[in-house]
Amino acid sequence: MDTEAQPTERDRSSRPSGSEEIPDTQGPEERSRSALVARITEWLPGGRLSLGVLLCLLFLLLLNTFVVQPFQIPSGSMENGLRIGDRVLVDKLAYRFGAPPQRGDVVVFDGTGYFGHADYIKRVVGVGGDHVLCCDKEGRIEVNGRSVDESTFLYPGDSPSSVSFDVDVPEGTLFVLGDHRSDSSDSRDHLGSPGGGMIPVGAVIGRADWIVWPAGHLTRLERPGGYARVPAAEGTHG
Repeated sequence: MDTEAQPTERDRSSRPSGSEEIPDTQGPEERSRSALVARITEWLPGGRLSLGVLLCLLFLLLLNTFVVQPFQIPSGSMENGLRIGDRVLVDKLAYRFGAPPQRGDVVVFDGTGYFGHADYIKRVVGVGGDHVLCCDKEGRIEVNGRSVDESTFLYPGDSPSSVSFDVDVPEGTLFVLGDHRSDSSDSRDHLGSPGGGMIPVGAVIGRADWIVWPAGHLTRLERPGGYARVPAAEGTHG
């Protein structure tokens, strides 16, 4: 009896371990993007690092253009809350989805054709439909028949206005004043000009929400409570 072990034929379909091919899981779009990134990084000095810096700069540019924008306070017209040199962050989306500016908001707007060829920052005192006057028997600003307590933000020693006025704010416009009334060129100074000192809502760049510099002056700009008690103008809601 032949007891010698018979050699067995190895399965020709089997492959040695470690020689298996890794399937390509990338689709055509992924391969195209990878090739594009590779070409860009080869072209750029610094390769991927430079590409990362450029993408960050592009992101910041888009953020500044469409979302938030820093604004440096150029004058003392909004003291003491906003001082010369302070930097505020302006929310450019605050009024882009149907929410209109409200009384008490601090807004940045393009004054071209209304105040001058520059951007300005002021506080909204009256909105479309409001009747705004100064001053009542106690020397305060009155909006829609309600006197407004401005003591929380008005510059110390300033009166609400040294100039008397009695105006109706047209729809789609704003009546704006600086907090440092004795050092502010605002709607009062343009009552006899085209537009009557009113700022179109469309000229508003955004709402100033935060003081971010200097660090010691970091503050969120809240809407004063005095304006919350002003009733809606006749024929309007809210």
